[in-house]
Amino acid sequence: MADSGILIDVPLDWRRNLAALWLAELTAILGFSFAFPFLPLFLHQELHIPAGPQLSFWTGITGGATGLALAFTAPLWGRLADRYGRKPMLVRAMVGGGISVGLMGLAQSALQLTVLRGIQGASSGTVAAATALVATETPAPHLAWALGILSSAISLGSAVGLAANVVGLRAIFLGGGVLLLLATIPVLFVVRESPRRVVRAAVPRTMDVLRTAAPGTIGALAVLIAAQGLQQTSYAAAQALVVLRLLQLTGATDAKPLTGITFAVAGIATALASVTYSRLLRRTSYRAVITIGAVLMGLALFGSGLSRNPALVITAFVIGSFFSGALIPAFGAMIGLEAPAVVQATVFGFSSSSISLGFGLGPLLGGFIASATGVQVGLITAGVLALMQAALVGIASREPLQRLA
Repeated sequence: MADSGILIDVPLDWRRNLAALWLAELTAILGFSFAFPFLPLFLHQELHIPAGPQLSFWTGITGGATGLALAFTAPLWGRLADRYGRKPMLVRAMVGGGISVGLMGLAQSALQLTVLRGIQGASSGTVAAATALVATETPAPHLAWALGILSSAISLGSAVGLAANVVGLRAIFLGGGVLLLLATIPVLFVVRESPRRVVRAAVPRTMDVLRTAAPGTIGALAVLIAAQGLQQTSYAAAQALVVLRLLQLTGATDAKPLTGITFAVAGIATALASVTYSRLLRRTSYRAVITIGAVLMGLALFGSGLSRNPALVITAFVIGSFFSGALIPAFGAMIGLEAPAVVQATVFGFSSSSISLGFGLGPLLGGFIASATGVQVGLITAGVLALMQAALVGIASREPLQRLA
C-alpha cells in the first residue's frame, strides 16, 4: 500500500479510559494543588519575603513562571503527541511535574523557587495531554459530557487546600511530587490508545489540514484559543490575589486555614459546574453558556475585590470559581468538535499554550498591579479580563458545526 501519512483508528472502551484518566488527573492535580495556592504563604513564612509590595511582586513572578514556560513548550508536546501518541506524553508530563514539584520543597530562596516553577511548566502539561486523549477516543455525542467529567477531576484535585493545615508548607511540595508520580499508575496500566497503523510518511502539517477542513475552522479555533487565554489570565490572577487579600484582612496566622477552606470550597464548586454544565446545552448553545458564564464570573471577581469582609471575599471567589468551572470543559468541547482528528493533539497543544500563557500572565499581571496600586485593584482587573473574554466569544465565535446528538 502506498504511503499516505494517515492514522487508522480502532476504537477502544472510551468509558474505561475516561475513568482511569479521571483518577489519574485527580491525583495529578491534587499534587499540583498542594503547591500553587500556598505560594504566597511559602514565600512569606519559609523564604522570609516581607508582606507588602515585595511579597506581591514575588507572588507574581513565581506564580507566572510555570505558565509562561508551559506556553512555549505546549505546542511541541502536542505535535509529539500527534506523532508518537497521547499516552506517552501524559506519562512524561506527570513524571516531569512530580520531580520538579517535589524539589520545590527544598528551595531556599525565591529565585530557586521561581526556577523550579519554570522547570515544572516546561516539563509538565498533564491537562492538555489528558484532554487530547479523551477528545480523541470519545465519540462526538458524548464529548461535552466526557470533558466535563475530566474537568471535575481537575477541579476536585484543587479542593484539597486543607492539607496545609495538617502538615508543613515544605512537606506540601514533597507530598505533591509523590502524588504526581503515583498518578502515572492508572495511565500506564489501564489507559489504552486506539491501535494505530502509522505509515512512514510524517504527520500532515497542521495548517494544511485546517485549511482543508470546514470553512472558517481556523478563525473559529483562533477565537476559542484566545478566549481561553483571557479566561485563564483572569482566574489565575484572582487565585493569587485572593490569598494576598485574605492575608491583608486577617494576618498570616488566620490566612493559612482560610486559604485552605477557600480553595477547597472553590474546587468543589468548580467540579460541580464541570459535571452539570452539559445539561444547559440541551436548551441553549456553547456560545451562550460561555458568554453568560464569563460575565457572571467577572461580576463575582468584582465582588471579591470590593469586599472588605473575609467571608464575602471568599464567597465571591467561590461563585467566580463555579462559573469558571463551566467555561473550562465548554471551551474544550468546542475545540474538540472543531479540530480535525489527525491534528487534534496539536490543536490542543496550542490551546494548552494559550491557557498556560494565561496561567503565567495572570499572577504576573495581578502581582504587578497589586504591588503598584493594591490587591483590590488587581482583583477588579481580573474581573475586567473575564468581561473581555465574554465580549470576544459573544461577538466573534461560532457554534461548532458538529454539535451534540
